[in-house]
Amino acid sequence: MPATAQNNVQDTTPKVSEDTAHLDDPEAPGAPISVPDSNDHGEGGKLKMIIQLVKRSLGVKDLAAMRISLPASLLEPMPNLEYWGYLDRPDLFLAINDREDPLERMLSVLRFAFSKDLKFVKGKVCKAYNSVLGEHFRAYFDVPSNAIAYKSKDSSEALEFSWHLDENEEEASHLTSITAPTIRVKSPSSASLSVKSVKEPPMLSDHHYAESSPNLQRPVSTHESSYAPSTIEAEESTSAPHSRVLFLTEQVCHHPPISSFHFECSEKGVEGCGVDQIAARITGTTLKVGPGSQNKGIFLKITKGHGTGETYWITHPTACVNGILRGSFYATITESTMITCIGPAGEKLRAIIEYKDEPWLGAPRFLLEGVIYKYTEGSEQESWNKVKQVPKDLVVATFEGCWRKVITWKKTSYPLLDMSPLAVVPKQVRPLDEQLPNESRKLWEGVTSNLLKKEWSEATRIKQVIEQKQRDIAAERRRKNQPFVPVYFESDISSGAPTLTDEGRKVMEDMARYSPAARMSNAAIGS
Repeated sequence: MPATAQNNVQDTTPKVSEDTAHLDDPEAPGAPISVPDSNDHGEGGKLKMIIQLVKRSLGVKDLAAMRISLPASLLEPMPNLEYWGYLDRPDLFLAINDREDPLERMLSVLRFAFSKDLKFVKGKVCKAYNSVLGEHFRAYFDVPSNAIAYKSKDSSEALEFSWHLDENEEEASHLTSITAPTIRVKSPSSASLSVKSVKEPPMLSDHHYAESSPNLQRPVSTHESSYAPSTIEAEESTSAPHSRVLFLTEQVCHHPPISSFHFECSEKGVEGCGVDQIAARITGTTLKVGPGSQNKGIFLKITKGHGTGETYWITHPTACVNGILRGSFYATITESTMITCIGPAGEKLRAIIEYKDEPWLGAPRFLLEGVIYKYTEGSEQESWNKVKQVPKDLVVATFEGCWRKVITWKKTSYPLLDMSPLAVVPKQVRPLDEQLPNESRKLWEGVTSNLLKKEWSEATRIKQVIEQKQRDIAAERRRKNQPFVPVYFESDISSGAPTLTDEGRKVMEDMARYSPAARMSNAAIGS
């Protein structure tokens, strides 16, 4: 049944001071770190609020485990579950099992790993809404069959992309330079912690307004939002050969914030899953963000075809958010990512991506180097996390470059991936009238619409209503001694690779069958 629309949020909850709200929520780790709304919503006012937040966060071991209460004017108009995801290029996810050679599959997984956070390359970091317990988000991508073209039988030539390209990039930047790009930070529009494109975005339908894409933005409107998918999107979903990638994520814990996610394409025999939990702390003027204790990484599984039975385990590096005191945020990466192939008997490959430390003086360079090597499961080789630890006789290939631009690999010197021409692929989401009350866009609709209209006070009020309702529900569960049970994922996430419940599997099957064009046609007949 379609969920009923909630156009107005009535504040019927008792007023609770931020200083005492934690008393209603014993699971919360103390009083929240809060910043009062200065009522100055210009860039200078926002920057002052951010500096206040930094000062109050100094000395906190893990900011992610704390409750942080921010005025709505500092939030990006997007739910957290929608923002966090690793399918910025679903075409590269589909490509991981295209090749028969194990080395080619590892190179494909590396391309996916470099592209999964493309939004931080093309845009800026942002602070989305804190997810509430039991909230979920679902989306899909219809990837054209010709999205990627192979110009050679191996990876000696660069892939050719034809889908969702970044029109801001100059043609010359698509060539083979590994020079680090200039950071395009415009002060202080980023004081709102937003992901924006340098180019003025096209005006699309409400269906697309909150996509995790720096190229898309919902137009501000005083009319009631419809969120219906655009006609163009519906036609693209059905008129050309394509493969559908499905994505589902659910908030499974509130303190600390933890979500489980799953994405797949059964047609291609590829799927991925993981647990999202971050640990964050302020170091000097930098926010360091790494994986939390339950976050073991991303697990890519191949269920049929060339790599049947293989699992690629991708660990997370540490990210640093810089430029906080200037209100011009940009991300750098440090430490290492390991990609380990686990699976059937035979020679195994493992890759190390080592991100280079940035210089103290001068512009960041965003450089990396890496190695692919033969390894034996269960040996000390699995503990290596630096390129120099790998003996030359085990090396299969090496790679280097700039993770914001061009990365090359070599037995000689071949292009592995050029990030320059790629744009973040927008998610396709059902319209609001088909969503459940605890789906992310439906849940936060009132906050989002008011932020887009710059009605900051009303957005903050509705946000507080949602948060207080969350505390009331938690208190009622405690009173009845009823633990929270996720709907779409099994409760046990200790392995880091969550399992879908029967209900979660049903949601994936429903998304696989979903047709925007058919819905629009039925609506037209009904009218």
